Amino acid sequence: MKRIKIFLLQLLMCLSVYAQNLSTIPASTGNEEKLQWWRDAKFGLFIHWGPSSISGTEISWSRIGHPYDHHGFESVPAETYDQLYKGFNPVKFDADQWMKMAKNAGFKYVVFVTKHHDGFCMWPSKMTDYTIASTPFKRDICREIADAAHKYGLKLGWYYSTRDWTQPDYMKDENAKYNDYYESQIQELLSNYGKVDIVWFDHVAGDWHNYTFDRLFNTMYALQSRNLLVNNRSAKFINKTKDTPTPEVLKLVDGDFDTPEQKIGKYQYGRAWESCMTINRCEDTGGWSYRPTCATRSYEECMKMLINCATGDGNFLLNIGPMPTGEIQSDQVDVLGKMGKWLKKYGHTVYGTRGGPFVSGPWGGFTYKKNKVYLHLLDASTNKLTLPALKEKIVSAKVITGGCVTFKQSDNGIEISISSHESNSIDVIVELSLNKPVSEVYVKN
Repeated sequence: MKRIKIFLLQLLMCLSVYAQNLSTIPASTGNEEKLQWWRDAKFGLFIHWGPSSISGTEISWSRIGHPYDHHGFESVPAETYDQLYKGFNPVKFDADQWMKMAKNAGFKYVVFVTKHHDGFCMWPSKMTDYTIASTPFKRDICREIADAAHKYGLKLGWYYSTRDWTQPDYMKDENAKYNDYYESQIQELLSNYGKVDIVWFDHVAGDWHNYTFDRLFNTMYALQSRNLLVNNRSAKFINKTKDTPTPEVLKLVDGDFDTPEQKIGKYQYGRAWESCMTINRCEDTGGWSYRPTCATRSYEECMKMLINCATGDGNFLLNIGPMPTGEIQSDQVDVLGKMGKWLKKYGHTVYGTRGGPFVSGPWGGFTYKKNKVYLHLLDASTNKLTLPALKEKIVSAKVITGGCVTFKQSDNGIEISISSHESNSIDVIVELSLNKPVSEVYVKN
C-alpha cells in the first residue's frame, strides 16, 4: 500500500511539473547572469542539525555500521542512533531569532540541511515516516527556516544528501525505486516553501546508470526556474569507471559552482566556487553538527577565511551545528556578531566585488569593484608589495583601516608601501582608486 501511495504521489508531482512547463527546460549551468547575486553575496550560513545533536557526535558518520566510505567517526550503535529522533524536541528553536542573527552577522544566504546521509528529514515528507513529524517536536523546521529567511531577505538554499542509509530501496534493484523516492522529496522541497535559490547536493554511490539526472534537473528547473543554482555534487562521488553518461548529463551535474570542503579554494577566476568550512575545529576534521568537545574557531580566523575566499574570487559558506535544544552555542554567536560588526564597516570591500585583479599571496589578496581595487593585507608584517603592471592609472590610494600608503606606478609594475598601520589589525585594507574600471584580470590559474 505504501509503495502504491509513493507511486501516486510521484505521478501527481510529475503531472504538476508537466502542467507548468509543457516543453523540456534546457539546463543552464555556469551562467554568469544567474550567478551574479551569488557572486555579490560572498558569505553564506551553512546549518547542519538533526537528532544526532542529542548524542553530540558527527551527523550520520557516527552511526556504527554505516555503509560505504568515510569511516573513523563511528561511536553510536546503529540501534541507538536510529532511535535518537524519538527524543528530538528542540523547544528553544526559534527560526526568526536564527535568521535575524544571520542577517546581523552579514550573511546573505543560508543553506539548511534538510536530510543528511542518515535519511532523517527535517520536514514532514510524505515519502517516509522518518521525519520531524514523528518526533515530540513535530513542527516543520524547514517551513520555519524558509519563512524566516524570506522575512529577513536572505536567499534560501536546501542541502540534500542523495545518499540514504536507512531507506530500504537505496542502491537496490538498479536504484529505480530510490530514484523515484529522492526525486519526489526534492519536488516537495522545491514546491512547498516558496522561492528556493540553491540546491546543495551531497554524496552519491553507485554507477551512472543508477540515476536519472536529466529528469531530476529538468524537474528542478521547472519548479524553481532556470535561475536555480545547483552545486557540483549531484554526481560528484559516483563510480566513474563502469559506464559513461552523455555530455549533456555531464554538463548538468557539473552544476554552477565548485565546493572545496574544509579548505580555502584556490584563486580561480573562470569557475565559481564556494569553500564550505566549519566554525568548529575538531581533531578528526568533522564538526559539521553539534560537537561539544570541539573548539570554536576565533573571530580572527573566521574573518581571515572569509577574506581569503573573497580575494580568491570565491564564496565562503560557514557552518554551525545547533544544540539539541535548538540554541546556538554562545561563543559561536559571539564570533558571528563580531564578523557582522566588521562587515558593517568594511563590507563594501567584500560584497559585490570580484577577486583580483592580481592573484592572492600568503600575505593576503585583492578584491575589486568598478574603478576601486582593495588590497586586503592579512599579514601585518608585510609592508611592501611589488605587483604586475596595470593598464589603468592609479589616481589615489588610502588605508581605510588607518595608516599611510605610498605607491609608484610605471609600465613595468606597481610598488605599494604601507606604514603606520595597526600591527594587530585583522585586515589592513588599502583602497586604490583608478581612472577607469578594471578591464582585465592579470594573473589567472
